[in-house]
Amino acid sequence: QLVESGGGSVQTGGSLRLSCVGSGRSLSTFTMAWFHQATGKEREFVGKVSKGGTMTYLVDSLKGRFAISRDNAKNTIYLQMDSLKVEDTAVYFCAADGGSVLFPQEPTSVRQFDYWGQGTQVTVSS
Repeated sequence: QLVESGGGSVQTGGSLRLSCVGSGRSLSTFTMAWFHQATGKEREFVGKVSKGGTMTYLVDSLKGRFAISRDNAKNTIYLQMDSLKVEDTAVYFCAADGGSVLFPQEPTSVRQFDYWGQGTQVTVSS
């Protein structure tokens, strides 16, 4: 089970740190990712972190503002979001991919992920 937290309402330029905690099994065997889904839109890939946490990938549009990390000792994944914009408003989901061996520097399809959290709402207002 994956449980996200840390969402909320902030003004433009603000920051939030999302957390995703796993229960029932260790997340260290999974490549973990964050997705977001705005109202009326499809779920979109945000970024991912390798099983050991040594490699990360973020979509180009978010580089410099977002950062993804993990703490396997705490069984937790993080998404640090800075300089938030109105267009970042969405539900943010974490997801676990247990099947990938490689870590290509490119977005991963939603179909690759085995487990999903319930999502946490992020609202950015001007």
